[in-house]
Amino acid sequence: MARAVTPRRKLFFTLAAWTVALLIFFPVFWTILTSFKTEASAVATPPQLFTADWTLQNYSDVWARSDYPRFFLNSVIISIGSTLLGLMIAIPAAWSMAFVPGKKTKDLLMWMLSTKMMPAAAVLIPMYLIFQKTGLFDTRIGLVLALMLMNLPVIIWMLYTYFKEIPGEILEAARMDGASLKNEVLYILTPMAVPGIASTMLLNIILAWNEAFWTITLTTVNAAPLSAFIASFSAPQGLFYAKLSAASTMAIAPILIMGWFGQKQLVRGLTFGAVK
Repeated sequence: MARAVTPRRKLFFTLAAWTVALLIFFPVFWTILTSFKTEASAVATPPQLFTADWTLQNYSDVWARSDYPRFFLNSVIISIGSTLLGLMIAIPAAWSMAFVPGKKTKDLLMWMLSTKMMPAAAVLIPMYLIFQKTGLFDTRIGLVLALMLMNLPVIIWMLYTYFKEIPGEILEAARMDGASLKNEVLYILTPMAVPGIASTMLLNIILAWNEAFWTITLTTVNAAPLSAFIASFSAPQGLFYAKLSAASTMAIAPILIMGWFGQKQLVRGLTFGAVK
């Protein structure tokens, strides 16, 4: 029998959830707060909260010093492009693994997931040389391909999980009615898995947007996204924490807003099939 949730247990779990959420959000809150301080207040010891000198000059300096719209556009193209390309490959792959599984399907899924555990530095030199030789270095297409391949195992795994929750009898009935494989995937399977596909898409956009190692390594100027925009504010003279915080806030604000408005769809997709 399921254990009843008492008011005391409910209060405990609520407080625990709020505590964890606040701990996770605190670095973001402190970064945003620091972006409105002067450089002297940003490095003051002990840290200043209510007694700090507040200013908007950091945002003005960051905007004047760098071409923020170009970095932003690169991030949008790279994150959305890699996500859409990944879905085009992952949906058929997840369909075949979910509805036409082979003896080695589970092993294949585990192998794909294991590639995410490989340190990025282990393939840094081969990736760099490949991009240099093929002309993909510092191009949007190159980063789209790199991030798509990097996140493809996660996309396939998530879609496979969602597709497994869809009754196979529905697809069999469609085949009996004469539906082709293309129509089965596009007009029957995909609409039924919209919550799962949407949450997978949102998660992949977030992963691509937040990627820093490869976006900095494989770009210089032309295709540099917002991760490179943040890195450009570290100087040999030292770190200017207030300006760096302003640049970080400008970089994370779009994805935070998107996550806020898409949280219901994300939660719905992540719990898709959990309750029958």
